[in-house]
Amino acid sequence: MSMLRKVALFLAAVAAIVLVAPLSASASTSGCPTVYWGSLPKVASPTDTGHLTNIRAGRHECYDRLVLDFIGTNDGYNVQYVSEVVQDGSGFPVPLRGGAKLRVIVNSPAYDDYGNPTYRFSNPSELVNVTGFSTFRQVAWAGSFEGQSTVGLGVRARLPFRVFTLPGRVVVDVAHTW
Repeated sequence: MSMLRKVALFLAAVAAIVLVAPLSASASTSGCPTVYWGSLPKVASPTDTGHLTNIRAGRHECYDRLVLDFIGTNDGYNVQYVSEVVQDGSGFPVPLRGGAKLRVIVNSPAYDDYGNPTYRFSNPSELVNVTGFSTFRQVAWAGSFEGQSTVGLGVRARLPFRVFTLPGRVVVDVAHTW
C-alpha cells in the first residue's frame, strides 16, 4: 500500500471519529450527556449530623436539583422511589403530584437540641415553588422525627437520580431523561 493511500485512510478514520464522537457522547439532541445514575435507592450512613435550615430547588439544562441546607454538616441520607411517601411519626400519606415519588430522608432534625424549629415553612404541601421545572412537580414536608427529616419529592416519571453531599448540604439531582 502506498504512503499516500495510508495517509488518506488515516485522515478518513480521524474524520469519522471526529464526526461520530459528539453524537455518542449525548443522550439526545439537547446536549445532555448520557446519564448513568440509575433509579435505585441511594444511601449514605451518617457520620455527622446538623440541623436542617432550608430547602431550595434549581433548574439546570439536564436535571432539576433539590438542595437541603444545614447548620453544621450532614452526610447521612436515604433517597429512593416509593409507592407512597408517609409522614414521620403518624404514617399518614403525603399527597404528591407527578408520576413517581421520591422519599428524601436526611439524618438531621429540623429542630435544635431544645426542640426549637431550625427550618420553618409556610405551606407544608409546597415547600419550594417548582412551577415550570422539567422534572419536579412538587416538594412537600413529611416531618422531622427522632433526629431525621423527610421530604416528599413528586417527579414527572421514575427518572435517574443522584445524591451527594457538600459542606452543609445534601443535593438531589433528578435527570430530565434516561
